[in-house]
Amino acid sequence: MKKSHLTVLAVTLAITAAALGLLQRLLVPKYENNIVEGNFISEYYRDRTKHDVIFLGDSNVYSDISTVELWKKYGITSYTRGSSDQMLSQSYYILKDTFETELPQTVVFDVSSMTRTELKKDAFNRITMDGMRWSLNKIKAIRAGMIKGEHFLDYVFPILRFHSRWNDLTADDFRYLFSRPSVSYNGYYLRADVKTTTTYPPDHKQKNMTFNAVNAEYLQKIADLCREKNVTLILIKSPSRYPAWYDEWDSQISDFASANGIRYFNFAKVKDEIGIDYETDTYDGGLHLNVSGAEKVADYFGNILSSEYGLTDHRSDSAVKAYWEEMTERYESERKAQEAEFAELGYVSRYRNTDTETQIPDGSSAAGDSR
Repeated sequence: MKKSHLTVLAVTLAITAAALGLLQRLLVPKYENNIVEGNFISEYYRDRTKHDVIFLGDSNVYSDISTVELWKKYGITSYTRGSSDQMLSQSYYILKDTFETELPQTVVFDVSSMTRTELKKDAFNRITMDGMRWSLNKIKAIRAGMIKGEHFLDYVFPILRFHSRWNDLTADDFRYLFSRPSVSYNGYYLRADVKTTTTYPPDHKQKNMTFNAVNAEYLQKIADLCREKNVTLILIKSPSRYPAWYDEWDSQISDFASANGIRYFNFAKVKDEIGIDYETDTYDGGLHLNVSGAEKVADYFGNILSSEYGLTDHRSDSAVKAYWEEMTERYESERKAQEAEFAELGYVSRYRNTDTETQIPDGSSAAGDSR
């Protein structure tokens, strides 16, 4: 083949690859104004600052502890690497991925996800995995978490999964084609609306209350990894009103913590000491906390982290302070905007209605956490 023909072929292939890449960027969900949680995992890589605390887990951890309040009151730098319905295997590999970037003093893992045995929809896998940077950890996380009907190549080439989104494209898909604004606050999900309820789903106590063996295995891996890296691991249980967290589960976590020489805090047991009021501090009737509740938990837990674990107060560090002052300004502005919208409309229209099933951008639907 002549050199000129090879050049034409190379240019053609390059143009084709670029066009497919552009098409894929267009079709992949942007999550900016719907299911904003889909951005949380990827936003971590934009933050070049270091963190004394990394929070890990599902929606409870990204809703129930305000990273900004930890900074404002204690000067603690933190990041929440949480995602909706995050599985234990995903938590483990996200932690390994984090340790390749930084070694925090403390990792805090919310054990709420220990009761989750499987995902109902692949959309939750996508929300977590699509935002994770490519590495051996991501490959292993995908393989460990894929549900029936999923294919590994769909993660390598997302266009295979999202090719049918043509009819669902919105202005956001074009607006955020190349850049996306941050929607979290170092991984914290700010919700200022209030929703209370007096009725809760019936409890479903199982005959066998022992945690799933796979979850137990990955929890041990998380503990072992933190020990290997000389990072303090703390286990917490969110102060959610439901689903039920039975004594049998609580005892298993307590026993695990004792056997591994780590501490476990069940915030649900001290909700009154924290000051949690389910009439004012939740945006979905007690499943997750709103910003008022999340700040109360941050105040309570921050005192423990500061006084008992000796975490540094960075508020006198000008470089760190500049970053967090900008974060705080954005946080307070968003909070005021949401409070005003809630006062006027009775809900926060920019975010999903947690009463009903949510249309995931790929066309499937899911109802918040699948617990």
